[in-house]
Amino acid sequence: MIILDTHIWIWWVDNSPRLTDQQRSYIHQHQPDGLGISLISCWEVAKAVESGRLGLSLPVQDWLEFAIAYPGIQLLDFTIPIIVESTKLTGFHRDPGDQLIVATSRILQLPLLTADGKILSYPNVVTLT
Repeated sequence: MIILDTHIWIWWVDNSPRLTDQQRSYIHQHQPDGLGISLISCWEVAKAVESGRLGLSLPVQDWLEFAIAYPGIQLLDFTIPIIVESTKLTGFHRDPGDQLIVATSRILQLPLLTADGKILSYPNVVTLT
């Protein structure tokens, strides 16, 4: 299993040209084992729609239900260890969504597929690009 960062999940579901061939390859390779989506990603999508930073082809609730049902997707809930780990990411930036996604990756010991430069430059998480 791998974890998809929020933007990777959106790009994949929406078949965005921003998703690279390499990222598509990782998704297809790991789809049978599971593609983890942190619960915070659902919140991030809803907040981005609310603020006008993201437009979707469906109302946000319908899009989320559709996107969660995509083949291989496994919604990853918060646990106490993930919440605590998100507060211990020394040298990481202050975005709570990114903190929870990185903490989920670290606690579950799963690589994170992301294009986020701040996450990619953080040495204490295993990433795929």
